[in-house]
Amino acid sequence: MVPPAHPEIIRLTAFLSVFAVLALAEVIRPRRLLTSSKTKRWQVNVGIIIADSLVVRLLAPIAPVTLAATAQVHGWGLFNLFGITGWIEVISGLLILDLIIYLQHRLFHRVPLLWRLHRMHHTDLDIDVSTGTRFHPVEIALSLAIKMTVVLLFGISPLTVLLFEIILNATSMFNHANLALPTSIDRWLRLMLVTPDMHRVHHSIYPSETDSNFGFCQPWWDRLLGTYTAQPRDGHLQMRIGLKEFRDINLLGLWSLLKIPFAPYRVRSNR
Repeated sequence: MVPPAHPEIIRLTAFLSVFAVLALAEVIRPRRLLTSSKTKRWQVNVGIIIADSLVVRLLAPIAPVTLAATAQVHGWGLFNLFGITGWIEVISGLLILDLIIYLQHRLFHRVPLLWRLHRMHHTDLDIDVSTGTRFHPVEIALSLAIKMTVVLLFGISPLTVLLFEIILNATSMFNHANLALPTSIDRWLRLMLVTPDMHRVHHSIYPSETDSNFGFCQPWWDRLLGTYTAQPRDGHLQMRIGLKEFRDINLLGLWSLLKIPFAPYRVRSNR
């Protein structure tokens, strides 16, 4: 397949378009009343987007799509070795990358050192479309390294990598959105896609719920691997979002969040 032209422009356009549509949809059909200042939260979350972008540009000047094109030219990776191309490669590559993201997410919850990084994502006291971008720059760098390793190992095509990055960004913003979907639609949609109600459980203050529903795009991994929780114990309207040790929004500024890996660590109980 021919490598896509201007992949970064395509990604940015898709990101801004999805963000704008979901932000508007949240205003029209909000699922929950917000408990903290949206202005403060969005200032922080937009600052994190900028920090993440700078770190990625400095540490990884070669984008995953460019790396995939290089692997394709040199015949690196299993797909290239066995001549797997076309839609079989696209679908297989998308599923492999999505499974890797699911496993990576579980790993970042299970390993204390990695949890120190990832817990920044869970400090948001409300969740909405902006929370889907709230990841520590070091976690973003590690995630990028894992993704690029998988791209090289399997020889995933540039088109598939670009599609996956667009889908991952879009679904992350969608399943974090404070968006009310009719119960009947949510029930059927979550058989194919992680919905906001499904992923919101993952942001519960109860660790047993936080350690479930790890998927970002496909819901199948949680169901197949035993990490699926259908509903929060306190219900979607009454559940508390965030972590017990980070409850003051005035102490959750951008600089404080960037220092979170060095904050005191407390072993989580399942209560």
